[in-house]
Order: sequence, then C-alpha cells, then structure tokens
Amino acid sequence: MIKTPLCELLGIEYPIFQGGMAWISDGKLAAAVSNGGGLGIISAMNANAQYVREQIQLARSLTDKPFGVNIMLMSPFADEVAQVVAEEKVAVVTTGAGNPGKFMPLWLEAGIKVIPVVASVGMAKLVTKAGAAAIIAEGGESGGHVGELTTMVLVPQVCDATDLPVLAAGGIGDGRGIAAAFMLGAVGVQVGTRFLVAHECGVHPNYKKKVLKANDIATMTTGKRLGHPVRQIKNQFAKEFFKAEYSQISDEELEKLGSGALYRAAVEGDEKTGDFLAGQIAGMVNKEQPAAEIIQEMFTEAEEVLKGANKWVK
Repeated sequence: MIKTPLCELLGIEYPIFQGGMAWISDGKLAAAVSNGGGLGIISAMNANAQYVREQIQLARSLTDKPFGVNIMLMSPFADEVAQVVAEEKVAVVTTGAGNPGKFMPLWLEAGIKVIPVVASVGMAKLVTKAGAAAIIAEGGESGGHVGELTTMVLVPQVCDATDLPVLAAGGIGDGRGIAAAFMLGAVGVQVGTRFLVAHECGVHPNYKKKVLKANDIATMTTGKRLGHPVRQIKNQFAKEFFKAEYSQISDEELEKLGSGALYRAAVEGDEKTGDFLAGQIAGMVNKEQPAAEIIQEMFTEAEEVLKGANKWVK
C-alpha cells in the first residue's frame, strides 16, 4: 500500500486530493472522496459565505473524515469566505488565482493547513515563506485556470525550490500518472477531471458525456489575452470565444462573452454555449465509477507500475 508523508500530515489513507472545481465540487462530492480515503475539496468559486458554510456543513453530515475548501482569491467574496473557513475550522484550505498571504495568519491561527496551488517556482517560494503546509504544483495540462509550464517540468523545479511536501496536478488520471508524479519528487497528487465522472458528482449528465467522449486532442485553451487562460473541451462556445479573443472586441466585451458559461455547462448542460472545463487527461477517462473506486483503482495501478520501476535498470 502506498503511504507518503502527506497521509500522516492530513490523516488520510491515500495521498490524493480531489480538485476544487467551480459549480461541481460541492459538499457531497467532497465527502465521497474523503470517505474513499482521499481529501475531498469543496469549491468556494465566486460564491458567498452562506453557500460555502452550507456546503461545509453538508460535507460534515456525510463524513467524519478530513476535507478541504478551495478558495479562488480573485473572488469578490474571498474576504468573507476566508472568515467562514476559519470559523468552521476546516482541515485544509487550498487556494488558487493569487497569493494567499493576506489570509495566512487568520487560517494558521484557526489551525488550518493551507496548501496553495501554484503554477511557478516564484509563487512556491512565496507561499513557503508565508507558512504553507504543502504545495500543489499544477501544470497547464489541467482543466480550468492554467499556467504556462507543464506538469513534467514544473513539479521537479518546485520540489527543488521548497522543503514542503509537493503534490502534482495536471494530466493525472490513472496509476501511471501517480507513479510518474512520485518519480518527479511529489508526495501526492491532485485530480480533477477524472472525478467529474464519479457517481457522486452532481455535474449535468451532458458534462459527463463530453468528458467520456473526449479524445487526446479534445481540449483547447482560451483567455490568454485576459491574463487568466482556461482549458476546456472544444465546442461551439470555446471556438467562438477563441475567435473573439483575436478580434477587435474590447477586453470588457470579451469578459462579458464568457460570463456564466461554466454555469451553463455544469448546471444547465448547455452543449453549445456552455464552457466545459476539463484537462487533457479527459481522453483517458472512459467510465463512471464511485469516487472510492476511482481512488482504489488508481493506487492499485500505481503500485503495479512502481513495482516494475526497475525494469530497465541493470
């Protein structure tokens, strides 16, 4: 069985986090992942404090295992959500889209382990100094907001830049990906896209169908012009947004064009005007399973791969 320092740090059975996906990662999915031995994560997205508190309480009603909340620091409700997670004393807070330094004293005083998502070595160094418990190094293969570097090159450089435990994210959807992450120096992984098709995931069925039908070139990245690129499955919306991005349209109009698109995909299942965020690993996701089964299958595969790791070494 695979055990790493991350398991001891957080009291989890398997060193795997479920990614915080907006309009998708709710209390029900987070609880299912935590019950399966990983660390489930609720997405605070752009929601207000009341919504986040409700999802935390929902997760607590479904599991007695640790779980976390992902806070997007660009959210207009970031300040009030930061206060809620401190009051609720969640086990873990993961952060994205910025530097969490402003909130670190509050969270650390509440006994929360803060584990930021970073896309560069510079940010990894900043959050290390700020008191992070671990770091998630996320490559551009991932779904949703992405950076420039790939997982293969980002993870080892982050591992070299910090003494903190590092999780690898982006392009990981089976046991081979987990094994590869360990070889790069990580002690755990964060997985998003594969959990989109977990039985406990409440995303619209059309979203799940798109992930299950995806192939290796099914995704594309848009939003670079706006400074916050995202990866999604190609569809009418993605192609039209990409075209508009390189037109004379203003940045304000471009932002408006994308407004509500993820909601339309995740909640309404609108296949034409919805934005179906998913990582490149979608091409390897081909079946729906309970969250616990996904975790067990991935780590069983990883063990087999690692047992054969010296195959080519004489």
